[in-house]
Amino acid sequence: MTPPTSDPRPTDVGPDAAPSPDPADSPEPVTEPVTEQVTGAVAEPASGPDGEHARPAATPLLTPADGIPDVVTDERTLVAAARALAAGTGPVAIDAERASGHRYGQHAYLVQLRRDGAGTWLVDPVACPDLGPIAEAISGVEWVLHAATQDLPCLREVGLHPTALFDTELGARLAGLPRVGLGASVEHYLGLSLAKEHSAVDWSKRPLPEPWLRYAALDVEVLVELRDRLDADLHAQGKGEWARQEFAALVDFAGPPVRVDPWRRTSGMHKVRRRRTVAIVRELWLARDRIAQRRDISPGRVLADAALMALALDPPKDAAAIGSSPQSRSAARHGKAWIEAIQRAMAVPEEALPPLTLPSNGPPPPRLWPDRDPVAASRLADAREALGAFAADHTLPVENLLSPDTLRRALWTPPKALSEPAFAETLSGLGARAWQVEIVAPVLATVCRATA
Repeated sequence: MTPPTSDPRPTDVGPDAAPSPDPADSPEPVTEPVTEQVTGAVAEPASGPDGEHARPAATPLLTPADGIPDVVTDERTLVAAARALAAGTGPVAIDAERASGHRYGQHAYLVQLRRDGAGTWLVDPVACPDLGPIAEAISGVEWVLHAATQDLPCLREVGLHPTALFDTELGARLAGLPRVGLGASVEHYLGLSLAKEHSAVDWSKRPLPEPWLRYAALDVEVLVELRDRLDADLHAQGKGEWARQEFAALVDFAGPPVRVDPWRRTSGMHKVRRRRTVAIVRELWLARDRIAQRRDISPGRVLADAALMALALDPPKDAAAIGSSPQSRSAARHGKAWIEAIQRAMAVPEEALPPLTLPSNGPPPPRLWPDRDPVAASRLADAREALGAFAADHTLPVENLLSPDTLRRALWTPPKALSEPAFAETLSGLGARAWQVEIVAPVLATVCRATA
């Protein structure tokens, strides 16, 4: 399935992706600790000196209401968890912890679930690889996730598939929050703060330390309550149907499309000027990926991109020469593998060398439009202005109104009719949702007729 057009977050989460914390795990401001955990409604803020309401300091959420649950590591406890979740009521909050930057791939190493009447359950999908009982227990139940595109692929790997969901991160974007991380959203709606100090740790570690488990349990502690506040806000703003369509489009999300030549995303690739060097980068990347997969560690821990590019731009003659420069010093451990990769690249016939760049299947970059098609450049500028004004009036990120790529594709080669129905068909074919089509199609039709 094509990634939803209204979600501007990058979704490249393949094994070669650089380690980075999830949007759900963005660092949040740390406030002074208090001795009590507070949940539920937020008290009315006191009036400031000018009679305006001042937002009170957020109260840190320090401990799960029911304590830190034991990790489910055996089939009998897994079945008990499934029974409890099935007997619960309302939506189920769900989250997953990966070992991004530590292990190969984006697999789940802990799954957290919480449902009213069932409490919080922490499940180890390594010890319990078949989560079928959990999947059956929450079948037909709405899932509540934060930054769903980050977790849905790894949850599918362990057999968990939503039938309906509510993404609090995407909901916060639609609601117009200036910061949409989990901590910021919880603080805005519930007056609580979440610590994020364990967001980038190695979740494949066993046993998991108690502070990590507390952090994991707190990530789902108030997620359903956040969902309810957000849902009320979205409906109050007249955006409830927008959100419903966005969430429905995420249900079948299984990850980003497979990228052609993923090695071309190696940091520093812009320095390459020769096709032979491109071939060296490719062979080094593939060799690194094989080693990383075999050792089950992040490719960046085998060889950083900077070191890989140093080898490609100035290829050493033999393994002994590797490590002579600060940039390639970390490459010495697998020196033989790198030399063999370089030799394979050197042996590629000239006519079989990979091109410097791949042809694009989309429009050229907007900066080139004025030279290549001034009329198209004019309609793009006018459409951006009109959509930007609508987004500002409705407190909505313009990229959630319509993705920049979809806008460019629709305007670079517009339909011949330049009518609202024609643009509606074009936008729908590009993956836009019905609510987006209803708003954007008239704008594009008007702009294109004015510049025709």
